[in-house]
Amino acid sequence: MSHSTKTISPLRQRMIEDMTMRNLTPGTQRGYIRAVKRLAQFLGRSPDTATVEELRLFQMHLTDAGMAGGNINSIITALNFFFNVTVDQPGLTRKMHRVRTAHKLPVVLSPDEVKWLIEAAPILRDKAALSVAYGSGLRAAEVCALRVTDIDRSRMTIRVNQGKGSKDRFALLSPTLLELLQNWWYQGHQQGKMLKRGWLFPSRVRLTKPISPRQLNRILHNAADAAGLEKPITLHLLRHSFATHLLEQGVDIRVIQVLLGHKKLETTARYTHIATRTLRSVTGPLEHLRLHLPT
Repeated sequence: MSHSTKTISPLRQRMIEDMTMRNLTPGTQRGYIRAVKRLAQFLGRSPDTATVEELRLFQMHLTDAGMAGGNINSIITALNFFFNVTVDQPGLTRKMHRVRTAHKLPVVLSPDEVKWLIEAAPILRDKAALSVAYGSGLRAAEVCALRVTDIDRSRMTIRVNQGKGSKDRFALLSPTLLELLQNWWYQGHQQGKMLKRGWLFPSRVRLTKPISPRQLNRILHNAADAAGLEKPITLHLLRHSFATHLLEQGVDIRVIQVLLGHKKLETTARYTHIATRTLRSVTGPLEHLRLHLPT
């Protein structure tokens, strides 16, 4: 991970080195740095001088400010790394406690809504990018990082390089998705919008750079507005929909786990709670009572 060395203090530089040694992702490193910087702003001095009581008061400050429990937990994780590893004072965070967060079922689109969304995208590149996010269940960053050479037509797979957790995996490539990607590949080359072995979805500004998650998110919301969808739309919503629709089609949950790249089956199992087609296929026990109902 590259950081500007002009204004980096020795303490921050040491933390960056500690994170780099442990191969933390750039996104994780940025989050950890932000959390420590926030503590320093709260203290008004160097964060490595914090006391146990000041760290407890810092968590109270975050709570009083209305910060979501998940964000507080992320900051605690970052500070645990800072004090345990970089500062080498593991006992300092002992009065900081992770917050119990509500487990909410993810919103999903119906198959028709996904169809309307993709069809509403104005150009072929955008349709293809959204189709990969849904049709293969990829995260936004994984879609953006795809290269033309990651599409394997002979094995009907998409290679995901260094996905979440720095892990490689293979994702699903359906015939319809392959046809769409081929059409985009031909059009992109004819119009000079794609390099032969370059990014599958290059930036409009520079072909040597991939589209960013922010740009992909803008594409999604423009398509959602054009399709008239009223649900809160996010790129991860397409991934949720991918998993839920596979489950409703009867695909084994362990197969879905592999396709999503989940480490734990419990993470994938939450989709069983929102697979409504599966619920509709179950006969409730009341149906077997043969009640004589009043007319």
